[in-house]
Amino acid sequence: MGRCTALHEEHLALGARMTEFSGWELPLHYGSQIAEHHAVRRAAGMFDVSHLGVVDVEGPQAAPFLRRVLANDVARLAEPGRMLYGCMLNQDGGIVDDLVVGFIDDRRFRLILNAGTREKDLSWLHRQAAPFSVTVTPRDDLAMIALQGPDSPRIADAVVAAGSSGLKPFTATQRGDRFIARTGYTGEDGFEIILPHAEAGSLWRQLFQAGTRPCGLGARDTLRLEAGMRLYGQDMDETVTPLACGLGWTVAWEPEERDFIGRAALERERIGGSPSKFVGLILEEPGILRSGQKVAVANVGEGVVTSGGFSPTLRRSIGLARVPAATGRECRVEIRGSLKRATVVKPRFVRRGTSLIDIC
Repeated sequence: MGRCTALHEEHLALGARMTEFSGWELPLHYGSQIAEHHAVRRAAGMFDVSHLGVVDVEGPQAAPFLRRVLANDVARLAEPGRMLYGCMLNQDGGIVDDLVVGFIDDRRFRLILNAGTREKDLSWLHRQAAPFSVTVTPRDDLAMIALQGPDSPRIADAVVAAGSSGLKPFTATQRGDRFIARTGYTGEDGFEIILPHAEAGSLWRQLFQAGTRPCGLGARDTLRLEAGMRLYGQDMDETVTPLACGLGWTVAWEPEERDFIGRAALERERIGGSPSKFVGLILEEPGILRSGQKVAVANVGEGVVTSGGFSPTLRRSIGLARVPAATGRECRVEIRGSLKRATVVKPRFVRRGTSLIDIC
């Protein structure tokens, strides 16, 4: 059995089917993954995301340190409460982790790390912090609940904190013991609330009583796939650069003198051109796209499906893939020994409940 979050007993009380994920015991679903998915697209759902790593970086050199270890630039965070998404790279430009960072004040930033990379990330951050006057502190005393869906602003105002709906996307505020961020991993409007363990169960029950549907890992994955959001370990890892997985927009190239870790390798890749590109796929024949399936492109070469599954919103199989740069609008995916037709689209499918399918 994996580690348990502060909400473990709440999940059991609601009849969750539990599973192991990145060393944690978490709910897969509460009876119907599809119903949970639709609840987030149409109303509101909540997820226990306490397995994610919350880390505070503090000290007089907190900003210079993060400008060194992140490919995105925290100097873009012009005022406290602003947040940004970006990648932490190794010297070869490979992604150590993708994360969210929030600017709390001139001496303190908050990082949200992936669960599966948490220990590796902490080791990496501690090593890189040696020349800087900073401390890197994992906040194991905190839990996190994600409230997602079109009804989430109304529910957040009523249950989480009055005025939550006034937050702009990718900003955060501290309300007492609660750190409230207007972020998420579903393609819907929503909030992520970080709070002490002792308060998590009470908030979870209040959200449930307000009509928020509990959701598990299954719905979280189909929602993020529809939104074209990358999954660490499948769509990217330490051998994949941001340019190779469609995250080039998270790299802050200016100012040129900022020497972030991995910059030289990315500069070489940018100048030389990448042999591959990151795309979305829509399967046009019966079957299900899955990670690791071969993608065949006539007269061009081969690629690979990095993430795939059934889209409850679109009612068809979709996926993300890394394919040769010369790939056009069509390809074939090998599924159980047969080549199935697929259409190549931009790597996002649904946002705010609306189809965004755009042919490449």
